[in-house]
Amino acid sequence: MTSTLSQQIQEFYDASSGLWEQIWGEHMHHGYYGADGQQKKDRRQAQIDLIEELLTWATLSHASDILDVGCGIGGSSLYLAHKFSATATGITLSPVQANRAIERAKAAGIAAHFQVADALNMPFADHSFDLVWSLESGEHMPGKAKFLQECYRVLKPGGTFIMATWCHRATSQTPLTSDEKTHLEDIYRVYCLPYVISLPEYEQIAQNAGFQKLRTADWSTAVAPFWDKVIDSAFSWDAIVGLLGSGWTTIQAALSLGLMQRGYQRGLVKFGLLVGHK
Repeated sequence: MTSTLSQQIQEFYDASSGLWEQIWGEHMHHGYYGADGQQKKDRRQAQIDLIEELLTWATLSHASDILDVGCGIGGSSLYLAHKFSATATGITLSPVQANRAIERAKAAGIAAHFQVADALNMPFADHSFDLVWSLESGEHMPGKAKFLQECYRVLKPGGTFIMATWCHRATSQTPLTSDEKTHLEDIYRVYCLPYVISLPEYEQIAQNAGFQKLRTADWSTAVAPFWDKVIDSAFSWDAIVGLLGSGWTTIQAALSLGLMQRGYQRGLVKFGLLVGHK
C-alpha cells in the first residue's frame, strides 16, 4: 500500500476501534438480516449470523490453519478458530487492533496470533493456510489484483478463499454516472478507501490470479439494514460521549453514516461475496 493510504487506514482504526468495540462488540462487519433483509434480530447476533451464513454459502465445514486478512480486533479470527478448533492468524494495519486482538485471544485461551502487516505484501510463506478469510477488507486495498494474488499465494493447494467486500454496482450495461462517482468519492474519503470495483470485476481478477471453482453472490439486500442499526446506535449517550473523545476522523465517519445507507438504497453500493479454491 502507499504509505499515505496505509497511514490513513491505521489512524482511522487506531482511533475508532475502541469505541466500536464498546458500542457494538468484537465484530467489525455487517450483519445478516435474512435473504430479504426483513429478519428482526439483535445486532450482534446478526453479525455472527453473517459469519455462519458465509460458511454455509461457501460449503466450508473444516479448517485447520486460518488467515484473517484485515482482522480488526480478532472477531472473525477467534470465532473461526473456536468453531473449527483451528489455529488462526490475523493481520491488520492498526497496532491498536492487533494488540487488542492479542489480549482477547489470551483471555479466551484460543490459539490465535495477530500482527501488523500489509495485505499486499504478506510476511508468510507460500502455501501456509487452508482458509484465507477476508471480511470487508478488500475495499481498503489500492491494488485489488495484487491483493488476490497474495491471498492465492499463501493459500495451500486445495484450500479455500472466502471474501466479502464492498463493491459498486455492475457497469457492463450502464456506466457509473457523475453523481454516482461523486457519491462513491465521498464514501472513499470518509472511510479511507482508494476505490471499489464491481463484483464481476473481482471475479475476473480472481480467475486471473488462478482461483478455481469460483462462485459469487450479491448479499446487498440481506445486509443493508445494518446501516440503519448503526445510525440508531450513534445517537446513544455512550456513543456520543465516546465520539467526542475519539477524534475528528471518527466523528466524521459517524456523521457520514447516511452515505452508506443511501448507497444501498439507490443500488449503488453492493455487498459482494466470492469463494474460490486453489
